[in-house]
Amino acid sequence: MNESMKPDASDDPRVRYAIERTLLAWVRTGLALMGLGFVVARFGFFLREIEAVRQDALPKASTGFSLWIGTALILLAVAVNLLISAEHLRLMRQIPPLPPYGVRSWLLGVGVSLVLAMLGIAMAIYLVFLGH
Repeated sequence: MNESMKPDASDDPRVRYAIERTLLAWVRTGLALMGLGFVVARFGFFLREIEAVRQDALPKASTGFSLWIGTALILLAVAVNLLISAEHLRLMRQIPPLPPYGVRSWLLGVGVSLVLAMLGIAMAIYLVFLGH
């Protein structure tokens, strides 16, 4: 097959599916990082409460580094979601629109990613300022 007979790769729906799968894989990674960050952040609080029950004393004020490590993981997840959203938009704008792939159909994944990023920011604020 010569060069003029090869189909354009941007017209192949598999390219769109691959871009979409990549977005969803990174969104899952960001969501897992958020969950892990929350668990790590609350783990110090859990250990503090266990210590208080064992010693029948007031718990210490410090949760150690777990709060800051957990918050850092949550903020890393926010960064992952924001960066992959921007990359997804860039890639989808590079290939021509084909039916039934309108703008609305591929903005759903970006919307979910942005909502998760906002929830991550809210979770980090809660943990740092209200979660003590």
